[in-house]
Amino acid sequence: MTESAGGRPTLTVCRGCCCGTERKSPGVDHAAVLSTLNAAAGESATVRVADCLGPCERADVVVVGPSPAGRERGARPVWVARAGTAHVADALAQWTRAGGPGIADAPPAVMARAFRHGR
Repeated sequence: MTESAGGRPTLTVCRGCCCGTERKSPGVDHAAVLSTLNAAAGESATVRVADCLGPCERADVVVVGPSPAGRERGARPVWVARAGTAHVADALAQWTRAGGPGIADAPPAVMARAFRHGR
């Protein structure tokens, strides 16, 4: 699910039963957030949309999967809650442009929302 494609970090964006819905996150333009992620990530990350990643109580979840180089350094996927804002989308894209997990430190906007998910 979060394995990197093409040597880049992967941003897996939940858009299942809760994430990406007006009901769960009123006032959030989910299409704009996804567009921001795609545009800002550019060639630095692969952006994927998943049906449901599970932690619905933390809706608008994004999982940042490390690149192969990040994995070699011991990095694991980073789960980010409440990522449905342009500010967080920009921070996620900034992080992946810098190399993502295992390569660069996560920006404060990402770290403030990071959580452990025991699958």
